[in-house]
Amino acid sequence: MKLFDLTGRVALVTGGNSGIGLGMAEGLAQAGATVVIAGRNAAKNDAAVKRLEGFGGKAKALAGDVANEAACRALVEQAVAAFGRLDILVNNAGMSIRKQPEILTAAEWQRVLDVNLTSAFICSQAAYPHMVKAGGGKIINTGSMLSIFGAPYAVAYAASKGGIVQMTKAHATAWAKDNIQVNAILPGWIDTDLTRAARQQVEGLHERVLARTPARRWGLPDDFAGIAVFLASGASDFVNGAAIAIDGGYSSQG
Repeated sequence: MKLFDLTGRVALVTGGNSGIGLGMAEGLAQAGATVVIAGRNAAKNDAAVKRLEGFGGKAKALAGDVANEAACRALVEQAVAAFGRLDILVNNAGMSIRKQPEILTAAEWQRVLDVNLTSAFICSQAAYPHMVKAGGGKIINTGSMLSIFGAPYAVAYAASKGGIVQMTKAHATAWAKDNIQVNAILPGWIDTDLTRAARQQVEGLHERVLARTPARRWGLPDDFAGIAVFLASGASDFVNGAAIAIDGGYSSQG
């Protein structure tokens, strides 16, 4: 359907070389977008580009640490320099430090917020003038189930992901006048490198997730291709400031 056609659009996906980010990048590439991924691991970057190019379009990888403001701004400018425009920004880079709050250091707290929340603000700010020039744009922010729930071992992560939702709403209301729609996705428990580490560190996590999730399975990165295309395309032009759970029903079950 032309409603979901992203031909001629350029997307930048931070943390796009694996997991949920790569799942979204693949969806965008299959819909016709040129996709620029940003990640720190060169080998993963190269493998992701080859995978995206396999869908018949253009792809490029950029290296950068999104915890650094200058690096965030450089990623946006490099994407524009490579392909002449920026229509879609996916703020997906994320990390967690799993500690009880009483032993989490201020430096650890700041690191998580810098990667998960501040980078999304800076990248969005850097993308804004390019989207205005293009006549509009789409920003997709990756939140979490911990945007709405708490966890004893993830205070900084939960704070950053709660902030993602409120920042999404603020940007949506600020930039609607510019035909820029800003929305968030809230992944549930997804089978990624990050959650595999969590399963090793948190006893009984796997069993609790399966018991609470009506779909009775962990999510997969592929489950994010469709929502990425929807939120990046004309199909979502009147969807703005939303936070959409992608969780197999986890947040709907009491």
